[in-house]
Amino acid sequence: MNTLLTLGHGYCAEELATRLIPQGWQVIGTARTPARAAEMTQAGVEAIIYPCDLTPALARASHILISAAPTADGDVFLSQAGDSIRAARPRWVGYLSTTAVYGDHQGAWVDEDTPPKPQSSRATARVLAEGQWLASGLAVHIFRLAGIYGPGRGPFQKIRDGSARQIIKKNQVFSRTHVQDIAQVLAASMAAPHAGQIYNVCDDNPAPPEKVLCYAADLLGAPHPPKINFETAVLPEMVRSFYAESKRIRNDKIKSALGVKLLYPTYQAGLTALLKSEG
Repeated sequence: MNTLLTLGHGYCAEELATRLIPQGWQVIGTARTPARAAEMTQAGVEAIIYPCDLTPALARASHILISAAPTADGDVFLSQAGDSIRAARPRWVGYLSTTAVYGDHQGAWVDEDTPPKPQSSRATARVLAEGQWLASGLAVHIFRLAGIYGPGRGPFQKIRDGSARQIIKKNQVFSRTHVQDIAQVLAASMAAPHAGQIYNVCDDNPAPPEKVLCYAADLLGAPHPPKINFETAVLPEMVRSFYAESKRIRNDKIKSALGVKLLYPTYQAGLTALLKSEG
């Protein structure tokens, strides 16, 4: 039996499990609380509350997905259970990273051959964790994800409640990806493993964030959110760090190497479908 063990059963892992379970896969995932474990059980996932001894689950896993954030010292699971993970010898290991590892390129295009140039502590930790997994001796595949949206993670609620703002910064551009496209990329890699590969996961249409927000407002028939200047705005440090980087992410490799055809190749397609699914 194909068995996926997700170390950190978060948003992307949930979507992948939704795809795999109807195909006969068994999915095991770690949770931090009993409440989260109960949610996972209702979705058909065998939940184990972590920290715990992962050895029994690892012994059953044919595939492993790591989606938990690292610390400054690197990946938590590899540091705490690395010997057991290596002994399990899964056929496929996927590590969910971020396109933030590329740093700022002032709006220029980057691809998987672009050397990492992390600017934030979070991105630096991701680069470290990527290297640790690639050096583990396992069949590791790295997936660098752009900004994630999907059910429950769209701009519509902020527009409805009036809290949305257009943060204007000259030449600012982001790439993004729908969670369902992340799941199909992961599934395609699991079906055709190629250890050591790195894949960018994003759509075809990088765009300034205010354009995306205004498109969402148009779909709702709502006014465009007010504009604020990035340079003078009072913003949370996390938000400000996102705006410190501008780049366009190339996704050619997931198409050529994995044969992926994006479900939502543009934010326009993704937001339109998302609003429809939300009713």
